[in-house]
Amino acid sequence: MYQIDLNSKIHVHFIGIGGISMSGLAELLLSRGFTVSGSDGKASPLTDSLTEKGCIIAIGQKAENITDDIDLVVYTTAIHKDNPEFAEAVRRELPMLTRAELLGQIMKNYPLSVAVSGTHGKTTTTSMLTAILLAAEVDPTISVGGMLREIGGNIRIGRSGYFVTEACEYTNSFLSLFPKIGVILNIEEDHLDFFEDLADIRRSFQKFAELLPEDGVLILHSGIDQPDEIIKATQKGVSVLTFGLPDAGPENAFPCYSCKDISFDSAGCASYTLLEKNEEAGRIKLSVPGEHNITNSLAAIAAARALDIDLDDIRKGLSEFTGTDRRFELKGKAGGITIIDDYAHHPTEIRATLRAANNYPHKRLWCVFQPHTYSRTRAFFDDFADALLLADRVVLADIYAARETDTLGMSSELLTRAINNKVVSKPEESETEPKAVYFDSFEKIEEFLKENCGEGDLVLTMGAGNIVEVGEALLQLLS
Repeated sequence: MYQIDLNSKIHVHFIGIGGISMSGLAELLLSRGFTVSGSDGKASPLTDSLTEKGCIIAIGQKAENITDDIDLVVYTTAIHKDNPEFAEAVRRELPMLTRAELLGQIMKNYPLSVAVSGTHGKTTTTSMLTAILLAAEVDPTISVGGMLREIGGNIRIGRSGYFVTEACEYTNSFLSLFPKIGVILNIEEDHLDFFEDLADIRRSFQKFAELLPEDGVLILHSGIDQPDEIIKATQKGVSVLTFGLPDAGPENAFPCYSCKDISFDSAGCASYTLLEKNEEAGRIKLSVPGEHNITNSLAAIAAARALDIDLDDIRKGLSEFTGTDRRFELKGKAGGITIIDDYAHHPTEIRATLRAANNYPHKRLWCVFQPHTYSRTRAFFDDFADALLLADRVVLADIYAARETDTLGMSSELLTRAINNKVVSKPEESETEPKAVYFDSFEKIEEFLKENCGEGDLVLTMGAGNIVEVGEALLQLLS
């Protein structure tokens, strides 16, 4: 494998540079004095920002973008072998790295590196840890899979040995990383277009644990099933810290980082007494809603303590953290209606987000959901229907295909029917008003919401695609 030297300022070309992670890596190399070019299907705020910083970006991918002066080509797993730039790079026999391989090689340069993995919560937990490290003024380098207000984007270039990144299991990409501290938030079924089953996913996380060096730290959720399989995968000498709510793990196995005396404010944000190795360590106040964020914060605290961060800085960082874009993000209020957007696209995430929303002041909760990929919709079809029942009303948009084509016979119409079939009639609900409705365009959804939402209602747009546009458009319609 090609080994990149951060002290050798070569020309690196990114195929698909507009992606959230690719753009961050491109910016990091630019800050190091590299010549960086790239291509993407369309311009975006991320590509515009890179251009302003000196990156050479082509809109549209074609063979002639691979110029004679390019020394290394970086690509994502979404790029196929028939991509004209990929094919041209192969023809020229240029060195090539995947996005994850480049990220891993960059991590080698940071002695205090943290990789946050798990089926859910990676972006929020990475962002919480970022807020803590910023409060501690340790000048970290950060690569996060969302837009974080505290760092003004998805990347922060620090000058210390601290490096924090998300670690995604899809296509086993996190196995290319070199963390000193590895966090595993949870292990559930997902990405079944790549993994065979849950056992296959667990094997992947075991291999992730194997990456930790002898003086490394594994931070593991206490509720993960059969944790010994993960722990045994680590090298001799690796320290293991657990985190979770008191009842999350096996009986008599109290997590190293837990809490008690949980309370919620009027916005659904939690406060709790932190328990560090079963000793009280003061109150923690969160500024993001939901019980799931208590667990995320405990993971961030465990990682911060493994980095020897003071508890006062931890408290300050968590209290000041107000979330990332598309994670229970308040988009605005108009016409007496509150609009919030969230990235949830897995049944577990949907349940957590809707429970958080139910603690938020509202009259009726509308969930406007856009399923993400046909394979995920098929794999969790009944679970999606059950999870969405937590909303008062559900509006379905067409499935966001992402990398897939519709070969599975899945549709949002089928999911709408399944939700309505599960509904038990309630006296207060009209028989002519179904729980869930489907529309084949965003415009129709926006008009429906405008006509049917009332004073005090909460509209939650949800999904990993572009459903956020519905809430933004609705704000304009109601203003």
